[in-house]
Amino acid sequence: MTSLEAIKYVRGELQVLDQLKLPHEFVYDNVSTCEEAFDCIKSMRVRGAPAIAIVAVLALAVELEHKKDGTTQKADAIKYINSKLDYLMLSRPTAVDLLNAIKLLKKKSADTAANSLTPDQTLACADIRLSYIEGAEKVLEDDHTTNLAIGRYGAEYLRRQQVAIHTPVNDADSLRYYTTSPPGTQGAPDQTYRKLSVLTHCNTGSLATSGHGTALGIIRSLHKMNYLDTAFCTETRPYNQGSRLTAFELVFEKIPSTLITDSMAGALFARRKEEKNISAVIVGADRVARNGDTANKIGTYSLAVLAKHHGIKFVVAAPTTSIDLYTESGASIKIEDRAGTELTQISGAVVGKLDGKVDANHTERVAIADQRINVWNPSFDVTPRELIDAIITEKGEVVRSSKGTFNFKGLMPQRWREQVEGSDESQATTNSAGSHGLQTPMSEESTQFYMESI
Repeated sequence: MTSLEAIKYVRGELQVLDQLKLPHEFVYDNVSTCEEAFDCIKSMRVRGAPAIAIVAVLALAVELEHKKDGTTQKADAIKYINSKLDYLMLSRPTAVDLLNAIKLLKKKSADTAANSLTPDQTLACADIRLSYIEGAEKVLEDDHTTNLAIGRYGAEYLRRQQVAIHTPVNDADSLRYYTTSPPGTQGAPDQTYRKLSVLTHCNTGSLATSGHGTALGIIRSLHKMNYLDTAFCTETRPYNQGSRLTAFELVFEKIPSTLITDSMAGALFARRKEEKNISAVIVGADRVARNGDTANKIGTYSLAVLAKHHGIKFVVAAPTTSIDLYTESGASIKIEDRAGTELTQISGAVVGKLDGKVDANHTERVAIADQRINVWNPSFDVTPRELIDAIITEKGEVVRSSKGTFNFKGLMPQRWREQVEGSDESQATTNSAGSHGLQTPMSEESTQFYMESI
């Protein structure tokens, strides 16, 4: 079956799935200009930090492929690219992935212009356009590769936590088990294991990335490897990304799944942990601090506390770009407060009173609380490192040590040297130059964006 794609791209053409119409309508919007991309991001028709960055940079790539810049001088081509990228940054000023993608592509375009020795300015402009387009396409390619790696590492990590079953399995129950060689013993006799179930929160799948996803990518990999029994997903109040988007993705790809409200997680663990072999809570991350504290969608912290109490692994799936080595702990992560109407009002497709059918063409917004009540609506919370068992990245897993700490030095030695061991010098530079004085070196071989302090 074809995997779900939030972003469809071929050179010169970009289509974006309108997530506001999900799960009742499946509609792609053509995005051919930066203005259309801006509106797509601002209106939340596309969401998720990686997807936002990809749509923004590819929209400009489409413009450049069709030579909408109309430039014939190198300086004008660079001015056009920079002005469009600055404009796109305003669509989501707090988006770190977007910020770093823009910085990378500005630098790539400027380097191409500086290294172009042709006296023909028209040819130089063509080189700059091509350089930008290839760089934007690499952003898309690298994100997808990263997601697949996270999925593979996460699935294997969870498989290693399982204990072989030595009692005979009834034929009627055979679909609840899988047979394979024990982890790390290639060639050894196969053993039988119970399929595992997991719980995930918010939406971290194809709709939030270039494809496959991070936490939901691990679930996809578990299903593909035949290790998965059931994926439970929370509705994720107040914006319902779990019920609107994650549930849609799971049903779309025919992954065995069950939706629960956020407040049912404790009861689920208490009553069905043994029956369903609930082995892990898997979540994504908006940002991971140097010590392992993790900011993610509101409700994540509560799930971590419940998982700890019930002896269930709590796993964070995040690319290394989400690990912020400049931020020492979660105490320094700023949390956005969102509009109170997200709690007191809700929109949805109308259900027919007589036939019970969903009318996707007819939506209404209704009040679900007294509109006079005060509301506190933080978008994220911070889960302390002590409650996290493992952080899965595209480079492998980082497991909490016996002392309750995480060490990312071995995972990212170059970044660690530059951003941690050299932090005193960097901080001094930042203090003297202001908040925008910090420059993070980037690898020329990859578009994996380094996290920066913002």
